Amino acid sequence: MTPASPKVARRSLAKSPTGIQGLDEVTGGGLPKGRVTLLCGSAGCGKSLLAMEFLVHGAVRYGEPGVCMDFEETEEKLRANVASLGFDLRDLAKRKKLLVDYVAVQRHEIAETGEYNLEGLFIRLGHAVKAIKAKRVVLDSIEALFSGLTDSTTLRAELRRLFQWLEEHKLTAVVTGEAGEHTLTRHGLEEYIADCVIALDHRVTEQISTRRLRIVKYRGTSHGTDEYPFLIDREGVSVVPLSSLALAHKALTDRVSTGIPALDEMMEGKGFFRGSSVLVSGTAGTGKSSLAANFASAACARGEECLYFAFEESPSQILRNMRSVGLNLERWVRKRLLHFHAMRPTSSGLEGHLATIHKMIAKVRPRVVVIDPITNLISASGTYDVKSMLMRLVDFLKVEQITSMFTNLTFAGDPHEGTAAGVSSLMDAWIVLRDSKPNGRPRRELYVLKSRGMAHSREPRELIVSERGIELGIVLTDHTSGTAVAGSSAVRSAK
Repeated sequence: MTPASPKVARRSLAKSPTGIQGLDEVTGGGLPKGRVTLLCGSAGCGKSLLAMEFLVHGAVRYGEPGVCMDFEETEEKLRANVASLGFDLRDLAKRKKLLVDYVAVQRHEIAETGEYNLEGLFIRLGHAVKAIKAKRVVLDSIEALFSGLTDSTTLRAELRRLFQWLEEHKLTAVVTGEAGEHTLTRHGLEEYIADCVIALDHRVTEQISTRRLRIVKYRGTSHGTDEYPFLIDREGVSVVPLSSLALAHKALTDRVSTGIPALDEMMEGKGFFRGSSVLVSGTAGTGKSSLAANFASAACARGEECLYFAFEESPSQILRNMRSVGLNLERWVRKRLLHFHAMRPTSSGLEGHLATIHKMIAKVRPRVVVIDPITNLISASGTYDVKSMLMRLVDFLKVEQITSMFTNLTFAGDPHEGTAAGVSSLMDAWIVLRDSKPNGRPRRELYVLKSRGMAHSREPRELIVSERGIELGIVLTDHTSGTAVAGSSAVRSAK
């Protein structure tokens, strides 16, 4: 009988939180404590900014002073660059929370004329660390330090010495490196020595730029392996931690009103499930935005905050247009219950929009979200990419238990198929709006194509939009034969 192997107690790797929104979630708690992290990428991808945020957050939030040894930018220039994010490096330096040391390295000083060593750097860095009792260090960038070396054996040996010195002094270090032509870094050696490697990427597709972050390796711990979109704005870096799509979110049973009493009646008289995702599709002019505005207004009337993402109209235009259908949304804006965020679909890539939506939701903490419309995103990026983006977004909203409504424009003669191939399978409820002309009289029609988890009427109703608001007329019996609806007997049986 084979003896049982002795059990080894599991010990999690100590980590230093970065304080950067989303990055700590992706890394499982932060960067490896007392070890070296390599931050690599091409010019303009945000390496220096992310490294400085790591230092500043460590000093301000976590009580860990930091040293930035910069080989490319002077202290004055660096201070001016990060001031736009609200970081006051001068004040942190006065309080001995942060020390910036600019080291000008000339190429001729690193010529391989004799034995190359880093003793001078170690002495200078050690003095800076001791002066403020630093726990964190940033070296930006490592190429400037080794720009004169061409011998890979010497370079690897000195890199290892540098990383070992940082680890021996128990410093959590971030070292930035420039991307090579076919390697993560210019020398192609740093990524093999560092314990954690994070690659940043700034790509342009069809004239739209997107920043992405990927954890290439992280010794001693599990971590996210996908590419994660991230933003750089006035508040710094924020990473979108893509959901695991494990479908483990909690399904709520309480209900929220649609904002239209007759539509609530079509769904057991109670409306949508809280935390569900709702799709409203229809041809142009059928009332999709009006339906979404009623839904948002009903949420505000309950005292819940609503975040309205507009990809087609400005907030002022939406407020004006909704007045024509009896909706006064200005009062909710004044009460800070209704928040608009308007942006053009072409202003950013899909990952950029996803990152912006995540950031706004984290800031506002709404109970209801409206996205009007998703059609413009599809036209800018394609159905497959939008479906992938919406899958992540819907999963995130469900985890946060946020009720969401998405509007989508369809085209005459094809009210379902384009949407069905794209995003309808992600939605819990699907409301279809359409135009028809029975006997030559134009009218709008509404019916509930699906609503998971509840009995619901699929009989078409006339949608009446007037200055009094949105109302539903009688059940239509002369609807278009191509419309898939259940007969009244089936509805009575379901009820």
